[in-house]
Amino acid sequence: MNVILDPERQKQAKQYARIRRRLWLVDTLFSAIYAVAWLSFGWATALRDWLTMFTNNPWLLVPLFVTIFGGIYLIINLPLSYYNEFVLPHRFGQSNQTFRDWVLDQFKGLAIGAPLGLLLLELLYLALRLTGDLWWLWAAGGLLLFTVLLSNLAPILIMPLFNKYVPLDDEHKELADRLLDLARRANTKVKGVFKFDMSKRTKEANAALTGIGNTRRIVLGDTLINEFSVDEIETVLAHELGHHVHRDIPFLIAFGMLSTTLSLYLASLALKWAIAAFGFSGPADVAAFPALALILGAYGLVSMPIENAVSRWRERMADDYALQVTGKKEAFASAFTRLANQNLGEVDPEKWVVFMFHSHPPLGERIAKAHTWKGI
Repeated sequence: MNVILDPERQKQAKQYARIRRRLWLVDTLFSAIYAVAWLSFGWATALRDWLTMFTNNPWLLVPLFVTIFGGIYLIINLPLSYYNEFVLPHRFGQSNQTFRDWVLDQFKGLAIGAPLGLLLLELLYLALRLTGDLWWLWAAGGLLLFTVLLSNLAPILIMPLFNKYVPLDDEHKELADRLLDLARRANTKVKGVFKFDMSKRTKEANAALTGIGNTRRIVLGDTLINEFSVDEIETVLAHELGHHVHRDIPFLIAFGMLSTTLSLYLASLALKWAIAAFGFSGPADVAAFPALALILGAYGLVSMPIENAVSRWRERMADDYALQVTGKKEAFASAFTRLANQNLGEVDPEKWVVFMFHSHPPLGERIAKAHTWKGI
């Protein structure tokens, strides 16, 4: 099992990562400028006033305002999204997706995301109207329930809309048996081991433990099954099971909710300033939505390095578990070396890049850990 890093692929990986960071910066700046323009030029107030000529019902005003505000943004931002999601991956040989399938995915995402997003916004503005200065606390509680519900239902209702999931067949019985045995040793109940057609979109490989409770299942990309050895896949899945053993899902949901609650509380304070500065009638005034989006976006930028640092900590714990429970450090090292080559993953990004953007430890660090692993 002698897998080595491809130097040429690493050159491409660095270039690919650099371009994606620049596109992220452009997208972030454009989003901020877009929201500021709506506030500074009075477009938000003008749109609200125009819509109230047709209805004063807040249940209608919110979706109408947000649909127009968000729809214009999506149209203007479409070329950047197209380049980032379709052109760039093809340019670096990472995508198998046809233009038709990319367009279809955009419509699917919009058909699922728009109703869910509007539902959350309706509930947010209900809290803004009824709970006064404590709206942020009610909103945080509602988001917690929504997150838990979505985590449970996504594997059976949403994910199959984008990919086809089938149980592993007899050809991969040894692999399925090994992974189910790993799950039993981790005291994790799963509904089975499933393969999905990841190759219809990308050349990258991945695996996951999805769902919670009675919807938890092991899913493997066909790109992983086709390119990786059974031992390598076992170590990758052992890492995912490490998250369950360490209760990372409830931990990260709880941590995320603490961060979200803090962001909503700070947003409630900043929103009071925006109301006074731009002459909105109150926090439930839908014309203040661009200000709320801008405030929450700013908090997201500030909190991103902290959230990524917490994530890297839990990922290192999961790596330790995988190495300990399988005892296959060579397979672990070769698996992540293969991932670096196949996924065009940068093994040694700059420290500031890791600090700002990486939710996982750098691949080079994980490979080196495996090579020097002596157990706990």
